[in-house]
Amino acid sequence: MDIELTINGERTTVEAGSADDLATVLRQHGHIGVKCGCDGGTCGASKVFVDGDVRMACGMAAVDADGSEIQTVAALGTQDDLHPVQQAFVDNFAVQCGFCIPGMVIQAVALLDSNPDPTEREVREALDDNVCRCTGYQKPVEAVLDAAERMRGAQSVAADGGHSATVPPNGNESTRCCGGGCDE
Repeated sequence: MDIELTINGERTTVEAGSADDLATVLRQHGHIGVKCGCDGGTCGASKVFVDGDVRMACGMAAVDADGSEIQTVAALGTQDDLHPVQQAFVDNFAVQCGFCIPGMVIQAVALLDSNPDPTEREVREALDDNVCRCTGYQKPVEAVLDAAERMRGAQSVAADGGHSATVPPNGNESTRCCGGGCDE
């Protein structure tokens, strides 16, 4: 059966069998940021926005998405212009193997859209259904809290999405890897 989807802003018609889940259809059409960790809609790796709501794509029949607008993690930013949540995950070393991260990023964006100043507990609750075997969750929680600060404008963010570099008191910018302080 043919279904109509708008995926990351592009309207398209895709073929989907009655037993196909949305994650499978998206991945078959090149949207590999949608991960399948459980094939049952319980691990959080396949999270996408469907008509603005977070859904686990592996737990949703593709035919049920007919006519919907789908946004994957790839629509949030580009390599040169990451979304503040994506950049915070990078800057806070919250990405380990990366398998669960797209779902966590989608969930974090949804959280910060509805609650721009969450507590640590609220972030932990929001990420609770995202299974991660690598990070221990501390770094992703720190990343979401950092992204919240960035998005509220409480922190200076460089053009590339990272923290703005500060000039040392002597006025000389270091050309070292991290701005100095380490034995390279």
